Amino acid sequence: MKLLKIKTARFSHIIESCGKPQVYTLWQKPSADRHLQAQIKKTRVMTILKSESGTDFGLVGFKESKEARYLVLPKSLKRFAHKRIVGIDWALVRE
Repeated sequence: MKLLKIKTARFSHIIESCGKPQVYTLWQKPSADRHLQAQIKKTRVMTILKSESGTDFGLVGFKESKEARYLVLPKSLKRFAHKRIVGIDWALVRE
């Protein structure tokens, strides 16, 4: 059985290249949220989920989930697409 190697990116490295993220709270359905839809199109949204071990990790793009938290960054995350974002440091996030 061949294991797939998932490429990772450090959260601190993403902050350096894409700017300081802001927590985005969903107050309405994502499909009705025009601001969120615009940010998704510009590839500026990161979804933060919990792994089985309980640590936070991020994915580029919007993945709807009850447990997810969303960050919006000032610059595009395109170059980090298809990578698992590790080392989430909540001290680096603007509230």
